[in-house]
Amino acid sequence: MKPSSIVLILFTAWIVQACSSSEGKNEVINTNTEKIPVVITALEKQQVKPVISTSGIFTTDDETYLAFKVGGVISRIYVKEGDAIRKGQLLASLDLVEIEAQVAQAKLAYEKSVRDFGRVENLYKDSVATLEQYQNAKTGMEVAARQYDAAKFNRSYSEIRAVSNGYVLRKLANEGQVVSPGSSVLQTNGASQNSWKLRVGVSDREWAIISIGDAATVTTDALPGVTLAAKVTRKAEGTDGTGSFSVELTLEKTKAALASGLFGKTTIQVSQAQTRWSIPYEALLDGNAQSGYVFTTNDSQIAHKTPVVVSGINRDQVLISAGLEDAKFLIISGSAYLRDSSAITLIQ
Repeated sequence: MKPSSIVLILFTAWIVQACSSSEGKNEVINTNTEKIPVVITALEKQQVKPVISTSGIFTTDDETYLAFKVGGVISRIYVKEGDAIRKGQLLASLDLVEIEAQVAQAKLAYEKSVRDFGRVENLYKDSVATLEQYQNAKTGMEVAARQYDAAKFNRSYSEIRAVSNGYVLRKLANEGQVVSPGSSVLQTNGASQNSWKLRVGVSDREWAIISIGDAATVTTDALPGVTLAAKVTRKAEGTDGTGSFSVELTLEKTKAALASGLFGKTTIQVSQAQTRWSIPYEALLDGNAQSGYVFTTNDSQIAHKTPVVVSGINRDQVLISAGLEDAKFLIISGSAYLRDSSAITLIQ
């Protein structure tokens, strides 16, 4: 046989094999059009009361930063961080040398103005001094009196006293330190009155459905196994700078040992009913706190990938606020094998 004939035979065989491989691939591709078995359920809105879970910090309603009204050198600080304090208790004082000098100076100026006014008054009665001189002397005496009162007032605020029963949270200055007027020296609270609050942050959607008076339960790792009752008492009217809204929960009177700054968790039971779709966890794919997607169908033959808005989690269900308006049935089993527009068959 000629070499050219051998080459032609081999070339023909290669073409036949290539065509066979191509047909085999087409057969594999065609198998992907098989219907995927799924389980569906009818979709309908329900009236639900969402449960909001969040966390925050324990605090009291009367945390106060205490400071001296006048500047000076701190002479004594009589308390330490964590000390229990009582209303009116002396907590800190300034060195009074400079302040007493100012009071004495104001007193001397006032006494001099009284003497000057007395002399001008006698001269005015004898028609030696004019009415203007008399009035100026009287005004000078009154100004000196007010300055003397201000000096005595400042001396009374050269010490810090507790404004309520509670505890010292922080000591912000030390003895011998020079402080300016209004500089914070101590931070205290009224924790001994058991008026504890939990300040938490929520999203804008959660803030909108929370109402004053909604009941809540509070837990903290500092008290294992203890659940505290609380209710919503305040909603902030603006964000706290981080994009979240502040909500304040007031705890019922409790003897539990709490401390300002402790981390706490809460579950708020919203009293205002909301119209939502309630779907099983397994039906939501790529879900997070705000969004995800599900598979729906209207004709029980084709699956559609549908983005949804998650509004919350209620026990073993996910609450959906938007995205399912045009859907009739939700696919609750078999979603992991689906793509948009996949053919489906129902499992009875």
